[in-house]
Amino acid sequence: MPEIEATPYWLDGNFAPVQEEITSFALEVEGAVPPELCGLYARNGANPRDGHSGHWFLGDGMIHGVALREGRADWYRNRWVRTPRFEGRASRNPLDLRGSVANTSLVAHAGRTFALVENALPMRIGPELETLGYEDFGGRLTTPFTAHPKICPETGELHFFGYSPLPPYLTYHVADAAGALVRSLSLLLPVVFDMGLALRGTMPFAWSDAHAPRLGVLPRGAGAEALRWVAVEPGYVFHVGNAYEEADGTLVLDVAWYRELWRGGPSAARFEPARLRRWRIGPGADRAQETDLDERAIEFPRIDERRTGLAHGVLYAVQTGAGPDESEARDGALVRYDLAHGRDAMHVFAGGIPSEFAHVSGGSGEGWLMGFVYDRVRGASDLVILAAADVAAAPVARVRLPRRVPQGFHGTWIPDA
Repeated sequence: MPEIEATPYWLDGNFAPVQEEITSFALEVEGAVPPELCGLYARNGANPRDGHSGHWFLGDGMIHGVALREGRADWYRNRWVRTPRFEGRASRNPLDLRGSVANTSLVAHAGRTFALVENALPMRIGPELETLGYEDFGGRLTTPFTAHPKICPETGELHFFGYSPLPPYLTYHVADAAGALVRSLSLLLPVVFDMGLALRGTMPFAWSDAHAPRLGVLPRGAGAEALRWVAVEPGYVFHVGNAYEEADGTLVLDVAWYRELWRGGPSAARFEPARLRRWRIGPGADRAQETDLDERAIEFPRIDERRTGLAHGVLYAVQTGAGPDESEARDGALVRYDLAHGRDAMHVFAGGIPSEFAHVSGGSGEGWLMGFVYDRVRGASDLVILAAADVAAAPVARVRLPRRVPQGFHGTWIPDA
């Protein structure tokens, strides 16, 4: 008998897409939503419209949002990002800056909210999750816009980059606090990219033992001639929790580090999970010092974003399973690392599977953490709010949603203006 092909992990369990857009008002709340929380929590993720995709990273973007105001949970809604691909007008050119799925993250800056993916222009999103169209900064942005930008808390500048398989390969950009693109710097770098894979509709990357990994260090405001390379142990990083400079010029980076990823191609499901690793780069050093800060499997490291680019002290991360194919085999957890004092605490979601949690500042304390958690028993998801300083305590509030929110990528808190 012919072998039955297994359903890939990104189309199974709580990774599986949902097929309807809904809106629900006056949501049930267990506990109490802090009245200081007035705004929108929104999270992006891959949710293929036709129910199928060649990889978890390639499904159409869908945003799930919950509006909180004056102690209430006013509404939940989910909306696909209306990209040309979603509307059936997709270009076949993998280098088309408008060939986006806009499925990875969201960032709010200078009064605008963008849905992001690594290989395309940002898509503007309205306050009720409606799609407003592409943003090219008045025609000045001619490269992709990363899904992992950073906002400087001291200047309000938005720092981001765009990469391409064609020269100049990598371009670094800065938008000022008012949202104007003020700097673009081309960096001629080698990349490993398989155009054949891209044209076949899957991720165009795979593990290579032939290429040594390096970190590029570029002083803020400097030209490309100031770029220097620093060697690190072979591995892979999707997400940097934070990076900062110590008084003597040493650079410190805390990352979710994989020993290797996608050996055998981008659809390889089994791999050793990420762990929290610290890179330290001394002044003038050509190799980083590397230290594993924890043996637990984690991903989606986040900090209080008021500390972006500054010594953070505290970092939060989702504890994961042994890989995506086993992620539903155990209770999920959120870890708070007090790196300044070498302590950690954990909130275990009994019967629950958490997505990334975002930090929300406010009040006189450390603020809150919020994110979606799938409740296996209820068969639906909750927006869970935790006290950031005491993650092990019972949730401050649990907003009951009318449906499950599939496992996704990055979320953000957008306070009311």
